[in-house]
Amino acid sequence: MPNWEIKGCCNRDQVAFLTTIGVYTVVILLLWRTFLLTPFKLITVFLHEASHAIACKLTCGEVMGIKVHADEGGVTETRGGIYWLILPAGYLGSSFWGMALILASTNLLTARIAAGCFALALVVVLFIAKNWTLRGLCIGFIIFLGVVWLLQETTKVRILRYIILFIGVMNSLFSVYDIYDDLISRRVNSSDAEKFAELCLCPCNGAAWGVIWGMISFLFLGGAMYLGLVILS
Repeated sequence: MPNWEIKGCCNRDQVAFLTTIGVYTVVILLLWRTFLLTPFKLITVFLHEASHAIACKLTCGEVMGIKVHADEGGVTETRGGIYWLILPAGYLGSSFWGMALILASTNLLTARIAAGCFALALVVVLFIAKNWTLRGLCIGFIIFLGVVWLLQETTKVRILRYIILFIGVMNSLFSVYDIYDDLISRRVNSSDAEKFAELCLCPCNGAAWGVIWGMISFLFLGGAMYLGLVILS
């Protein structure tokens, strides 16, 4: 059986891992409302919408198209599938991808795999994107990842793992913020949670589902940090 205990905390790699996440968190919060983070916010919206699309395909539905807007909104047009699984997949899926990217950053090989899969996903979405904001985002991040990969392999600038970790932390934080902003503070009536509340037999409204999904997102983030320390131990 695998051992999920942290051994010998904290070595140099573990300290660097936690410190980097802490620094990224502070930087992200300080620059939250600046244009510098806009591309990374939009990539989080992309992962949110892509998660809807994946849930749709896994439940035998059809994805008609995906849009990501410059105002950090997005929509996935689907037909068929299991709607009550597709709806929560956006928020929870983007939290899951944040956790996966954080864990992938702990090793150069897995960071390479994550970057390659990410670039491939962007290429696929490029052909089903329904607006130029998403197309431009896909092209921009494909070029960005290509440049980072080239620097990693041909120079002494070894930043691939740190870029993957930054995208993972950004995605995790933005997912939690997005849940709070859409579902708890503003109570967007057309949000995924409000639609889910209408379908669910439980006596929970959209805000209640927002709290539940927010807690799950925090668990994903905490789990990523713990498992990262286990991997590095």
